[in-house]
Amino acid sequence: MIPLKDDNPGTAFPLIVLLLILINILVFFYEISLGKSLEVFIKNYAAIPVNFFSNNADFFSRVYPLFTSIFLHGSWLHLLGNMWFLWIFGNNIEDRIGHMRFIMFYLGCGLAGSLAHIYVNPASTIPTIGASGAISGILGAYLVLYPFARILTAVPIFFFLYFVKLPAFFFLGLWFLIQFFSGTSSILTKETVTEGVAWWAHIGGFASGIVFIPFFLIGRKKKTKRNKN
Repeated sequence: MIPLKDDNPGTAFPLIVLLLILINILVFFYEISLGKSLEVFIKNYAAIPVNFFSNNADFFSRVYPLFTSIFLHGSWLHLLGNMWFLWIFGNNIEDRIGHMRFIMFYLGCGLAGSLAHIYVNPASTIPTIGASGAISGILGAYLVLYPFARILTAVPIFFFLYFVKLPAFFFLGLWFLIQFFSGTSSILTKETVTEGVAWWAHIGGFASGIVFIPFFLIGRKKKTKRNKN
């Protein structure tokens, strides 16, 4: 399922969402400019579970990859998929909690996603990169705040695309079930990353978004949207 748009327009300019998209694109351009040095760069700034638990790692070297990995991507498809979900769902969360809180929320969910993956796969030597944990947190928050918003969705069936409007609780609930069963399967098969996807980063990020969002709403007044004539 591919989300195309929602029927939940925001009332404020999504400054931080656009800034995050720009940063991720610029970092990816930097990655592809590195050539043969890219592998070393990824090892230094990706979240690698076995390094987190290494006795030789100090506090700083354990923590900074949990954040820097959020801004790295492995391919154009990886980058575009993440940025598309950020654009579709992130503007509403930024609009609801404010620009500065959104930055903290995004990083906090990214951190939670990285930690979930690391603690489920402590012996893994595979570098984990991508904004998926942070964006999964946005999806969790969206489910809490806008469960009945309608998501225009492209559904591929065989060789055809069907376009349907799905309630957010159905779209996001189904999305989470796919992540959960895939993540559970990865544990049973002892594969830390299946199909190139760190499922538990998605699960941890989504759960953290649900848990964190009420705290980020404290002191924020609910906005009323006006219909334009």
